[in-house]
Amino acid sequence: MTFDQAEFQLRCEWGERGLYSLLPTSDVIVVIDVLSFTTCVDIAISRGAKVWPYRWNDHSANSFAGERNAILAGSRSSSGVSLSPASMLQLESGDAIVLPSLNGATLSVLAGGSPLLAACLRNAESVARAACKIGPRVSVIPSGERWPDGTLRPCLAGC
Repeated sequence: MTFDQAEFQLRCEWGERGLYSLLPTSDVIVVIDVLSFTTCVDIAISRGAKVWPYRWNDHSANSFAGERNAILAGSRSSSGVSLSPASMLQLESGDAIVLPSLNGATLSVLAGGSPLLAACLRNAESVARAACKIGPRVSVIPSGERWPDGTLRPCLAGC
């Protein structure tokens, strides 16, 4: 593969195609979906909740949540536990949630059983330390956004 980055210890590729290209040569995958998914994961975990990522618009999510006695998180605009990081503040230790999202959760599911960390601005330093403990070949996968046709729209925030 031309762009597998195998000779590097730290690699970066965008979205689903990037995940699939780096997964075979990685010790750990770090998914970044800062504004929603990974920030929600960080808040939920810090409150003692368990999180299961799930693909967006997958109609089996309700059954999946029911089988795990978990709350199915809604979209950012829904009431209750949702893809809004602020909604995670209502979780308590021992709660379980199924958290679907278009980008970060979907990438997390696609990684299968590979070691995976959810990185955001709140936990960047601890994720970096944990990734190095898992193994030297770390692949960072920014999830980006999607254009209306569903294709990846990489985006960066500038100063």
